[in-house]
This record gives sequence, structure tokens and C-alpha cells, in this order.
Amino acid sequence: MNLRQFEVFRAIMRDGTITAAANSLGISQPAVSKLLAHLEDELGYALFDRIAGRLVATMEAQLIYADVDRAFRQFDKLSALTRDVGAARIGLLRIGSSLPIAYSLLPEALALFQHQRSEVKIHLHTLPKREIADALLLGDIDVAITLSPILAPTVRVETLCDIPIVVVCTADDSLQALELVRPADLSGRRLISYGSHAEIGTALDRAFEAEGEKRDVSIQIASSIGALPLVRRGLGVALVDTLSIWRADDVIARRFLPEVTMQLSVSVNQSRPEARFAPPFLRCLREALASAKEITVRSR
Repeated sequence: MNLRQFEVFRAIMRDGTITAAANSLGISQPAVSKLLAHLEDELGYALFDRIAGRLVATMEAQLIYADVDRAFRQFDKLSALTRDVGAARIGLLRIGSSLPIAYSLLPEALALFQHQRSEVKIHLHTLPKREIADALLLGDIDVAITLSPILAPTVRVETLCDIPIVVVCTADDSLQALELVRPADLSGRRLISYGSHAEIGTALDRAFEAEGEKRDVSIQIASSIGALPLVRRGLGVALVDTLSIWRADDVIARRFLPEVTMQLSVSVNQSRPEARFAPPFLRCLREALASAKEITVRSR
């Protein structure tokens, strides 16, 4: 038994006659009759009775037709899907992103991308950088977007821009009167910031030490996303990346000196085939970045 034989059976059941089935399949009537006869021989029972020159489906034919028809409909769907994939109309893009990026720049980029390619499915994984790096190396994600480069032999990294560290406070805080905030201005203040074990935490410690100060963190955070609710509640001032204030109009951000920056980086694993939709997505990411206003510190 083969697929072509069942295709002939389905066509006869659907169209009613061998002639009609032959026309719909684009083959000759003798070919239809031959394929049907072979199928009946292999099954060991008749699918049609020949009554007064007409084909009448047997009970066995009625029993198997629904499943045969369902199988061919699924195959038709599969054929359409493979054509769409081949034409780059449908597919999947797996993105790993640090939380601050996922809450700020990424929605803008994905909106642009989905407007152009609405049929592409997105799997978004918001993870710590170490887990993003592992997922990229294992092939579990296609693109990684982080706030520092992923350093590995097979990884290609593009740094899109520097993300400055800023001081975030409430509108009634005395720091809002300053244009620039230095470590000495934060002395004695409850500080919300990264731990010293983090890459950016080490850089901030050095910036404080260069000015003869010590960075004393009262509330340690793993991601800048967690800082804003704490600042709003009056639990301290935050020393975090600029992405944390994306569209946050109820807090004040001031430049921090000495300048400390994080690097908004895109990484792909060159040891694996490039995801088809990674290049158009990255173009949308750059476009969203180019139009972003929150990357620079807003003043009031």
C-alpha cells in the first residue's frame, strides 16, 4: 500500500466516479482503476461494489474513509506549512534577553518586527546573563541581548551602544537639584544598587574608590527593574542602568560621575546555523534603539 493508492481511493469517494476522480487527480481513468485494484488486492477486501456500471462504497470503505480523508487534510496543512517556511513567511525566533532590555527596548523592537512578519512566532526567555550565555551555546536560543558581552570562542558579539549608570531618586529628593551626582553626594544615603560580585558592581566599586569613597549598598538588587518600586516607596536612591527609567516619568535621573557604562550587546553563536529571522529582527532592534529617547538621561 502507498500514499498514491489511498489518494485515488479518497478521490473516488469524494468525486463519486472513476472519471471524475481521474480528472481531479490529472491522471487517466485506466490508471485510477489500476491503482484502486492494487489497493483492494493488498487490503484483501473490496472497497467498492460495481452495481449497474456504478461504484458503490462498501461498508469497509465507509469505515476507513474518514481517517484517510483526515490524514490527507493534515498532509495538505503540512505541505502548506513547509511552503510558507520556505518562503520565509512563517517560522520561529528564540530570543534570550536580560530583564532591563526586555522591559524597555525589546517591546519596541518586537512591535516593529511583528508588523513586518506577523506569522513568525517568538520565544522570549528573560534570564540572568550566565543562563543566557549557556542557552546560546547550547543552541536553545538564536539571539542573546545582554548588558555586557558574552565572551566565548564561537560567539560573535556586536555592541550596539553604551548604557550609562545613573542615580535615580524621587522628585522631592535633594539630589534632583544637582546636574551631576558624584560618590561623595551619596555618602550617608541608603543606596539601592548591584552587588559587588556583579560585573557592573565591581566597576562601580572602583569608581567610588577613585574618589576616596566606599560604595555601601543598603538594598542589593540583581536587576535594575527591581529598583524603581523601592525608590518610589522611599527606601533609598538607586544607582542603576538608564534602561531602568524607560518611560518612568515619576522619578528623576541624574548623571553619575565618574562615568560608568554597561554595553548593550547582541550575541549569536557562529558554531550553529544562523536563524533565518535573526538579521531582520536585529535591524528592527537597531531601529528601535535609534529612535529611543530614554537611553540618554532626561533632565528636568
